[in-house]
Amino acid sequence: MIEAYYPPKASVLSYFSSLSSSDIPQKYARVTIHHGSAPEPVVKDYLVGPLPIGPSTRMEHLTEIYHLDAIPHNARGFDTRDWTAPEIFEKMAAPIMEAYEELLGGTPQDTLTTAGSGPFSFDGSFRRLWLGWRRNTPGFFLHPLNLYQYVDLSGTDPSQWDQLKIVYNHQVFDSPESFMEAFHNGSLKRVPVIDPDTDLSYSTRKRIGAQRDLDHLPGPRSVSFAGLRFRVDRDLQYVSWMGWGLYLGFDRDMGLSLWDIRFRGERIVYELKPQEALAQYAGNDPFQATTAWLDRYFGMGQSVRDMLPGYDCPHEAVYLPATTYSTDGLTTRQRAICIFEHDSERPLTRHLGYEENEFGAVKGYELVIRSIATVGKCVDFVFLRDDAENRTLAMITFDYIFHLDGTIEVRLSASGYLQAGFYDGTQGQYGNRIWETSMGSLHDHVINYKVDLDVAGTANSLLKTTLSQEAVTQPWFEDDWGDEVIQQVVTREYIDDENDALLKFPTNFQGAFALVNQEETNKWGTSRGYAIHPGYSPIHNTVVGSKRLLKNANWARYNLAVSRRKETEPSSSSMWNFNLPGGPPVDFHKFFDGENITQEDLVAWVNLGMHHLPQSEDAPNTRTNTATSSFFLTPLNYFDHDVSIESTNAVLLKNPEKPGDSFTYDDYGVQPAHCLPEHPSPFEYHPAKMFDLDGRPAPASSIENMRKASELYHRIKLEL
Repeated sequence: MIEAYYPPKASVLSYFSSLSSSDIPQKYARVTIHHGSAPEPVVKDYLVGPLPIGPSTRMEHLTEIYHLDAIPHNARGFDTRDWTAPEIFEKMAAPIMEAYEELLGGTPQDTLTTAGSGPFSFDGSFRRLWLGWRRNTPGFFLHPLNLYQYVDLSGTDPSQWDQLKIVYNHQVFDSPESFMEAFHNGSLKRVPVIDPDTDLSYSTRKRIGAQRDLDHLPGPRSVSFAGLRFRVDRDLQYVSWMGWGLYLGFDRDMGLSLWDIRFRGERIVYELKPQEALAQYAGNDPFQATTAWLDRYFGMGQSVRDMLPGYDCPHEAVYLPATTYSTDGLTTRQRAICIFEHDSERPLTRHLGYEENEFGAVKGYELVIRSIATVGKCVDFVFLRDDAENRTLAMITFDYIFHLDGTIEVRLSASGYLQAGFYDGTQGQYGNRIWETSMGSLHDHVINYKVDLDVAGTANSLLKTTLSQEAVTQPWFEDDWGDEVIQQVVTREYIDDENDALLKFPTNFQGAFALVNQEETNKWGTSRGYAIHPGYSPIHNTVVGSKRLLKNANWARYNLAVSRRKETEPSSSSMWNFNLPGGPPVDFHKFFDGENITQEDLVAWVNLGMHHLPQSEDAPNTRTNTATSSFFLTPLNYFDHDVSIESTNAVLLKNPEKPGDSFTYDDYGVQPAHCLPEHPSPFEYHPAKMFDLDGRPAPASSIENMRKASELYHRIKLEL
């Protein structure tokens, strides 16, 4: 892998202050190399620069951002050699081909596909995974079967790889031979095979049912009749709207990020970026019970796909491309990011009153910056077969929503296929049955964000606000109600020790957390701040102590955490954390070492997610309206008043002069515009543009080659 390495914050702020060419930060690249042929095979990251390459360019081992010097080779990234070796077929599939056909109703050559659970290692001493079989049919994620194989892919010599266990219908076998012996002698307890003519279409997205009344008409769409009200500088990747301004970034690991977010000329956020996406499953089978995904390993940015115009974003949205690097070269998605303004269809503020200048409303316009990653975790062994279909799992929509009052809303929504489990009578406490032999398995999703707030400067403090109740007595209480009143009271305290900044929201949300600048106050003498306000589904991970997430996702235990910002702690995770839960390269808890966090440059690590107990309505796909989570960064005494009152997309009503007359009003000269909008462009969807390793345009890829380049480990075609 090769990608840009972000320069130090101090260098960037120095350049922003001077805008002098002499202060432009030097450019560096992060390069990842698998040293598979070394006596002790390892994976290493290198820092290469300054760039462009010149006499001063150096290549140095990058270690200061990790808690390990090198990554064990068994914890490596994608490596198709894991699956192209003939030993995989010879040791895993060939010995039990007869059983596949009789017990599962097919063979790997035609009607079966498989997937691997992860992580694949605990500490890098091995590389092993459970394989679970499924029917090879559209929406195959919803068609799991009751056979599991535990395979060992440790080391660099495929001749040493082996099959360690086979589990069928809760019966455990230590070798293919013992499994086949039970298969032949009648001692194997079998599960009935479904009729080959069974209708499996429940897992497809093809429309069914009667057409609803008036659904033959196209629905409403958003049109900016007076023209777009935001600006996009494509060269600088800079976006501005209604006093907001920010830069866009993009990388292989987590995709879209936002930088130097300013409102009304002041920096609010230096960096806003997703860090990791966790999904931990439960079940009474070897596949679901051993699954704890960390999607950064698979590359959320690399998994971004072009958006569907009119479906993923409004027709009038502005689209921006994104480019990621892979072993085959560079891939550019022309519609990787979309930007649009829309009317929330509710006023941001409103009041009905009868005194002068009391009655009015401000329109609730919002700017949305969106990217969608489609991630899949399927390993598709295709033996002697050339058919191909799209095999992805979940779609995650990353939204950054900007409001007129200085609020930033961070929201994500999920859709796509469940990672279903095989249903039998032992599975009831781990999910819900969604088909004859399929269940939706209980799991948690937790996604971590880095929020580098700079509230009125880089020196900030962590303010904890707690709501409780008190019983008070006052001399004026001597009335019919007695001499005591029970009421709410607010307590404010600053958290000074970093170790005390691993936080959960209080019961009933009776409290809040904010970053404030104690040295900067508003007009009323109150410290200026920004609150981190929970939105939809503010959760943290349910399970604590699982070996598969022992230390590699400690951030998921909390709703949020706040630490001192350090260049050596740029992220809460890494792509290598997935396969090293026992000793991860980035151990989040090591960020918290008792340092003082009063009036320091601070970072908030904020979690979103959902506890997902799937139901029948999750088939064929989970719905974004319920699978949504969000948080808000909202002004807390940052301004002297609500600054959305500046908007001229507002109305102020005045009382009628005579009873029965209409109210008069002032619309500040902004009247509804109307024109015949342009006809939407015909729907179209194009494959990604490919470039070779030197950046030259490459020939168009076949669907199969695109799948190999994008899905890698998730679905490898093994040709024998």
